[in-house]
Amino acid sequence: MTENGAQIVSWQSCVIDDIVQQTPSIKSFFLRLSRPFAHIAGQHVDVRLTAPDGYSAMRSYSIASWEVSSRTIELAIERLPDGEVSQFFHDVAVIGDEIELRGPLGGHFLWPDPAIDPVLLIGAGSGLVPLMAMIRQRRALAQSVPTTLLLSARTAEDVLFSDELHAIEADYPAFVLALAITREKPFRVSDFARRIDGAMVQEVLTRLPRKPKWVFVCGSNGFVNIATDGALLAGLKPSAIKTERYGG
Repeated sequence: MTENGAQIVSWQSCVIDDIVQQTPSIKSFFLRLSRPFAHIAGQHVDVRLTAPDGYSAMRSYSIASWEVSSRTIELAIERLPDGEVSQFFHDVAVIGDEIELRGPLGGHFLWPDPAIDPVLLIGAGSGLVPLMAMIRQRRALAQSVPTTLLLSARTAEDVLFSDELHAIEADYPAFVLALAITREKPFRVSDFARRIDGAMVQEVLTRLPRKPKWVFVCGSNGFVNIATDGALLAGLKPSAIKTERYGG
């Protein structure tokens, strides 16, 4: 459906098919759509919850799955102390529940097409989700574009999709994973034991064959500001940096 040339995205119901605890604070919810749609890695959906008294709350969540078209999508949702929607998913939602959503949405935070020039991905916590969709798309399409992920987490246990990321790095030499572990000593010498800063971004850039044409940063408001400042201090162009900021 279109209106004045713009696509109208309507609400639809979906069913929670599965729930997977990924980290102590993040769960994946696999939602079966009543109307499957095509999407691009990096896009998101709006989720709306409505109480019996008519009160409603809406939040946007990035799609973790990459498939262009699928009946089921994956959302990885972090439980935030002041997030009423995230608390519902973590504390109330069960398999078989119906959820209302609309999408796909978003047109600026997308995996490049064609994917030729180097890409730098920077994320923290559930900010990995749209970046993971990009990584999964890159792997599934056997794209060889040099890609580095700089991911911040409190501990190794808090690294979302940890096993999958390490497996991809082992199988695809053009993909490099760098972890910034902030509350414990990292296991690997190639990782960092501090918060992301400009010097760290500069160091990670040396793991790419040349400066990236695309930089994607996703996380909380404060994290995005710090990571973006670090990228700029490392000499990356503002026009190359695309950001997504998470709420509750």
